[in-house]
Amino acid sequence: MAIQPSGGRILVVEDEESISQPFAEALRRAGFEPIVTATAAGALELAASTEPDLVMLDLALPDGDGRDVCRELRRHSDVPIMMLTARGTEMDKIVGLELGADDYVVKPFSAAEVISRIRAVLRRSSRAAEAPAKPIEVAGVELDPGARIARLNGRELELSRKEFDLLRYLVEHRDEVITRDRLLDEVWGYEQFPTTRTVDTHILRLRQKFEADPERPAYILTVHGQGYRFAG
Repeated sequence: MAIQPSGGRILVVEDEESISQPFAEALRRAGFEPIVTATAAGALELAASTEPDLVMLDLALPDGDGRDVCRELRRHSDVPIMMLTARGTEMDKIVGLELGADDYVVKPFSAAEVISRIRAVLRRSSRAAEAPAKPIEVAGVELDPGARIARLNGRELELSRKEFDLLRYLVEHRDEVITRDRLLDEVWGYEQFPTTRTVDTHILRLRQKFEADPERPAYILTVHGQGYRFAG
């Protein structure tokens, strides 16, 4: 009798077989069900027909840009997305995260590390789905976790999934100093391979959307040598 994968269904969108096939096999060994496609068109078709638990999306595809695929997926789905690229500049990462990706992986990568990060993203996504969706109001900030809507002084903010999760966590723990490692653990779910720069990048983007003067934030404060604090 065949054993059903227990880890979840992972859509791998990657046109280099030397990467996609070994990684798909690593996913199978780890208990996941990999579905592989090499094109942007295939990614959109399979995302709709197979309902994956997570999409691992290469940016450079033969028939389009993975960022356009990410943007299209985000129009109608909250499926977790991990972007995969050979480019590793800070701006590439910021653009990908801004479009709604949950994580960013640079080639070449360790299959074990990426699988660990996939599990972390899935755990966080599962906890968020199960959490009670009680509205939060403090210091002019209104958060509706169920609808994933954030407002500041009545103005709706255009936040990515992870920006919303980060803001929600900071607001819920306002006036506490939260370390980067704690944010990685609680918001991203990482238990291994922490990348604290990920937190700083999201804080930067969040301030640009949230603060009247991002250079002199009034809400999301840096506590030097420690982390961040939401002043509410």
